Amino acid sequence: MTHASPARPTLARWLTGPRVAGLPAKLHDGEPPLLSFEFFPPRTEALEAQLWTCIRRLAPLAPRFVSVTYGAGGTTQARTHATVTRILAETALTPAAHLTCVGASRAEVDAVARGYWEAGVRHIVALRGDAPPGQDYAPHPQGYRFAAELVAGLHAIAPFEISVAAYPETHPAAISAAADLDNLKRKLDAGASRAITQYFFDTDTYLRFLDRALAAGIEAPIVPGIMPVSNFAQAARFSAACGTSIPAWLARLFEGTEDDPEIRRMVAAVAAAEQVRLLQANGVDEFHFYTLNRADLTYAIAHILGVRPAAA
Repeated sequence: MTHASPARPTLARWLTGPRVAGLPAKLHDGEPPLLSFEFFPPRTEALEAQLWTCIRRLAPLAPRFVSVTYGAGGTTQARTHATVTRILAETALTPAAHLTCVGASRAEVDAVARGYWEAGVRHIVALRGDAPPGQDYAPHPQGYRFAAELVAGLHAIAPFEISVAAYPETHPAAISAAADLDNLKRKLDAGASRAITQYFFDTDTYLRFLDRALAAGIEAPIVPGIMPVSNFAQAARFSAACGTSIPAWLARLFEGTEDDPEIRRMVAAVAAAEQVRLLQANGVDEFHFYTLNRADLTYAIAHILGVRPAAA
């Protein structure tokens, strides 16, 4: 009769394999990272109140700038302008307005840009933009065709600071990852001062993208876009539409939390904190947060990164 080998004692099993050191906490090691926040213009009075609660909560963290999005096909142009100018008038924040190529001639886009400059807005997030739902992107016959052309056009109007978009997992409409990276270089060469990435969850994907960008001759900062996940089902829908992959470990973390909002909030904070601390440990010292007009998760993550309100 054969006998099964006895199971390895628990302690011996635990001590098998390499040790993993803790991530360094840089709260007292040099300057805290630079932050920026993205908001979207409200559609209703209730959403307006939510937006301004978010802005006032995050304002004491003194972000480098706050950006305000522009709907597909330019559908929120008036609301974007109203939100940006109110931020400029009522806060000490530096607003950046999103501006796209979609559905407008060069003359019309230039007029919007001049209006921003005259209002005191000095920072534009220049994007090609998305077509309205159900339509394919097609440039306006008299419009800017792509974001690189828009960047050059904005520089011809005024000395704006310009940010552009980058895609660590490749833009869904790009013919290849190499072509997408070439497009990013054209935008930066046209005069953009930084790129902000589409959000991602796999840190290695972002770091590999930085390696590729540097090898392509890009030296401008490529700021990681961070989206704290408060609603996993919604994040999964967003991600499917924009080409962001959902790692199996992230889905597993949120599994079974659908009916427990408090547990979801805890899991969301842990997942996002782990992501930004890993990026910080890899030398990243600037972050752009997609707030979805909700402040608490972003505020908590900023605290973990070492960003605190200025002392009164």
